[in-house]
Amino acid sequence: MEKLTNIDTSQWVDEYADMLYNFAVVRVSDSDLAKDLVQDTFVSALKGIDKFQGKSTVKTWIFSILKRKIIDHWRKQESRKTKPMSFFTTEGMMKGKFLETYSPKGRLSEVEEKMENSELRELIIECIGALPPKWQGIVVDKMVDEKESEEVCNNHDITPSNLWVIVHRAKLQLRDCLEKKWFV
Repeated sequence: MEKLTNIDTSQWVDEYADMLYNFAVVRVSDSDLAKDLVQDTFVSALKGIDKFQGKSTVKTWIFSILKRKIIDHWRKQESRKTKPMSFFTTEGMMKGKFLETYSPKGRLSEVEEKMENSELRELIIECIGALPPKWQGIVVDKMVDEKESEEVCNNHDITPSNLWVIVHRAKLQLRDCLEKKWFV
C-alpha cells in the first residue's frame, strides 16, 4: 500500500489525547507518567509519520505506539534490580559514606551498632508483618532472601508484572512504616 503523505496532524491532540491518557493511566497508575507517555507517543508519531502506511486508522496506529511505550516502561522497571533488605543496614546504606568512615571505633560503638541493627531488624520484621498476608511471603522471598524474580513468581503463582507491582507497593508501605517508627 502506498504511504500517506497528506495526513492532518493538527487535530491529533484534540482527538486522541484524552483517550490515550485514560488508556495509559490505567496501565501505569501514575498521572504524571501517563502524561509523559502520551507526549512521547505524539512525538514518536510525528517523527515516524513517513512510516505510516495507512493499513490501519491513525487512531489505531497511535494507540499501538502508546502500547509499545508502556511495554518499554514496564520492561525498564522489571529490569531494575530491587534493593535487598541488607541495603537498609549500615553495611549497605552507609558503605563508603562519611558516617562509616568517621564514626567512633571501639567496643561501645560496636555494641551500639549491633543494638541498632537488631532494633532495626525487629522493626523491619514488624513492618513486613503489617503488609497484606499475600505480600509478606513475596517480600521476604524477593527482598530478604534475594531470590530470583522467576523463582518468586513460580513459588507464589504470580506474573512478573504482578511481582513488580507488589514489590513496588510493599516498598512504599515499608518506607512509610520505617519513617513513622524508626526515623522519628
